[in-house]
Amino acid sequence: QVQVVESGGGAVQSGDSLRLSCAASGRAGSTMTMGWFRQAPGKTREFVAVVSWSGGDTNYADSVKGRFTISRDNAPNTVWLQMNSLKPEDTAVYYCAVSLYGPYQSVIAGDPRGFDYWGQGTQVTVYS
Repeated sequence: QVQVVESGGGAVQSGDSLRLSCAASGRAGSTMTMGWFRQAPGKTREFVAVVSWSGGDTNYADSVKGRFTISRDNAPNTVWLQMNSLKPEDTAVYYCAVSLYGPYQSVIAGDPRGFDYWGQGTQVTVYS
């Protein structure tokens, strides 16, 4: 079992920055691909960003490219999402997810079905 805990959400003004953190524990030594998803009110959960275990592969949703940066450390398994130039449309609950078993090509493409463990989410609200 893997425990996934997010932190760092909050309420900010348009144009501000936030940094989300996520810690995954419970499977020491496992190679985890880690990612971020978000869900806005009335909308389905959508892919935001993903990073491979080595950090060498990353992928971003078009809506956040150039504004968000995903990074990680493997000792322990921690991933960050640096969010700059935030917009009101970024308002959502942000979820961290961990993939241990999913097909890598699908996972790195941001397919949520490839992720095995999810955090409880952290709220990000951006005011105009």
